[in-house]
Amino acid sequence: MASVSAVKDWIKPDETAKEMLTRLFTERPFLPLPPPLHKLPLRAGNVVEIVGPPSSAKTHILMQAAISCILPKEWKGIQFGGMDRLAVFVDLDCRFDVLRLSQLLKHKLIQASNKKSQTEYDEELFAACMRRFLYIRCYDSSEFLATLKTMNYQLQKKKEIQGVGVHLLMLDSIGAFYWMDRSLPSLLVGGDRKSLSLQSVTENVVQDIQKLLLVHPMLVLASKTTNSGDKYSADEVRRNIGSGPRPKHREYMPSVWQSFVTHRIHVAASDENSDHQRQLIYLTEWVSPSINSSDKFIVNDDGVFLIS
Repeated sequence: MASVSAVKDWIKPDETAKEMLTRLFTERPFLPLPPPLHKLPLRAGNVVEIVGPPSSAKTHILMQAAISCILPKEWKGIQFGGMDRLAVFVDLDCRFDVLRLSQLLKHKLIQASNKKSQTEYDEELFAACMRRFLYIRCYDSSEFLATLKTMNYQLQKKKEIQGVGVHLLMLDSIGAFYWMDRSLPSLLVGGDRKSLSLQSVTENVVQDIQKLLLVHPMLVLASKTTNSGDKYSADEVRRNIGSGPRPKHREYMPSVWQSFVTHRIHVAASDENSDHQRQLIYLTEWVSPSINSSDKFIVNDDGVFLIS
């Protein structure tokens, strides 16, 4: 018969509730993201889908999030307010403009330093930030799956070199290979017919990302393109606000991906222009969870800029 002390040791908790919460908030902290992703407390482990028609600034939103991740909190006495962490950008559309990213990053450095010249920036800091940006391009789902399966090794190696871990994993865009995957044939593997389909590919993508998140706690931001016919006006947004979650597009991703997503924000170009320079205005609205408000923003040299 077990002694009383042995029983007490067996039922003794490993940690208190306070210790558990402290550990969780340390391992999976809330991430200070720039607009329009600033309204909800997002943390490592969340999967955010940025949904919108073509040319609705989804990639710009990802770029701005990446810049906030790779910027330091402080550098040579100047506050930049960044996360000082690695960011991984997986380009599935194969249209990423690295020159645009570098332009946006330089603008951030110039703004924070408050230098009189609008062209001077700290080149050492710029290089340090770009080294924390990991860019990967995939041309089909097989390359995407291979990338996910080898990403753990790449992130471990990058962490050893940079001395910091990863906070953001960005996928642009998750539905890029939809039509290719729908037409996948069955393959004969080792004498057995193994079915390759959109469903099986998506299941593998979700499983591989879940495994990655266990080792590298990070926030997943995935853009998803809808039909151009899903564009809606500012008046329609105002009328819909407060009516609860609703689809603004025809869902085409398999249910395994839909259930994997924890947050969803809809982005679209409006039918109005801003007063200055007649720039196109974009609208955002959180669909899941539903928030009873929407934001307007424009895209300029500084990136995504909220307007009233």
